Amino acid sequence: MMRLKRVLGWCVGIVVVVGAAGLWYSSHPEIEPLNVKNPAKFSEKQIARGKLLADTGDCAVCHTSKDGVTNAGGLAIEIPFGTIYTTNITPDVETGIGDWSFEAFKRAMREGIDRKGNYLYPAFPYTAFTKTTDADLEDLYAYLMSQTAVKSDNPVTDLSFPFNIRRGISAWNLLFLSPGAYQPDTAQSEEWNRGAYLVEGLGHCSACHTPRNLMFAEKTGDDYLGGGVAEGWIAPALNRNTPSPMGWNKDELVEYMRTGFSANHGVAAGPMAPVVKEGLSVQSDADLMAIATYLVSFQDPKGKVADGDRAKAAADINQQAYSRVEPLTTQGARIFSGACMACHNQSGGPVLNGVNPSIALNSNLYESVPDNMIHIVLNGVQSPASDKLGYMPAFRYNMNDQQIVALLSYLREDFAKQPAWPGLAERVKQIRLETEKDN
Repeated sequence: MMRLKRVLGWCVGIVVVVGAAGLWYSSHPEIEPLNVKNPAKFSEKQIARGKLLADTGDCAVCHTSKDGVTNAGGLAIEIPFGTIYTTNITPDVETGIGDWSFEAFKRAMREGIDRKGNYLYPAFPYTAFTKTTDADLEDLYAYLMSQTAVKSDNPVTDLSFPFNIRRGISAWNLLFLSPGAYQPDTAQSEEWNRGAYLVEGLGHCSACHTPRNLMFAEKTGDDYLGGGVAEGWIAPALNRNTPSPMGWNKDELVEYMRTGFSANHGVAAGPMAPVVKEGLSVQSDADLMAIATYLVSFQDPKGKVADGDRAKAAADINQQAYSRVEPLTTQGARIFSGACMACHNQSGGPVLNGVNPSIALNSNLYESVPDNMIHIVLNGVQSPASDKLGYMPAFRYNMNDQQIVALLSYLREDFAKQPAWPGLAERVKQIRLETEKDN
């Protein structure tokens, strides 16, 4: 009995020591608040550079609620454990970052810890932002602190136990955070490294375009840029597993990032549209080419279609697909001919509204799941990346679930020559219900 008590005593002691060590490791001091009566001075050049960096990081996309004030926070991010609400990053002292020094800002960006020493949830992609240089962080800070302060009492993040214990993130950080600025790869070109810095850092492309593990951290290795999920949409693979029948080349990537459209891939829709409109489209040609250089290095080195053959390959895919529309022997073909062909014709007809994207070349048609195609048919494209692209009407009130299934089945099997999507009818019904309140 005495031996059992000693063993239990040692066990309790070990637990206490480990617990105390965990508390010590996960504790971070509050950084002294900024003296708001003596605000820092920033040059116009620094603020302008910071604005471009904020656009690169799509700050406003996440830190602005629907119909809310830019960067005032309050956007709801639904995750399996509850709802995270984005924070106010305007220089309001009470509800924003108005009393944050640069050191507090840098700690948040590099380590995911706020001014008061609280852990930030990794929905804020500090695992990517940590790679930003001090100089760029200083300019970004200058821009944010120079904007109009907005008081915004946003809802409090509400997660279930144990995910509501912020200190637990210290263990997650230990496994998945590698703090520090990007270190160039000397085996690669200067342009490639610039692209890597933008994609891996402020651009945080992998946050959406990389699958997650069981701990909701981004996977690495061959899974990097291998496709993920963003706001209920599929963020397609940007590596050799791209679903596109054409693959990507540099020029197409630059065109897509600049305009939100590529004739060989389709139109930026869903969460990608504001990323193009507010972030990528305002970047310099040199930076867009650098990003494209980096991303293309993850494609199949042999390429799905060689650059010199792309026009012919695209024309062949279109000809083979669109030639199957007539005769109108199936319900799907009839729906496509009546509802879609006017804007999606590829036979030299008029361009009625912006651009007439080829459905046969649309990357979403070749995905392993139908979610993006369902979203587009149900809800259309109401906020295009550019007004020049035109708008697509929502068909949720014009087509029932069975008609949408018939249309998508026809496009998937006859146009793309891909196997039928399993569970398509159930997925159409589910996405219709999930998006009802927003449409």
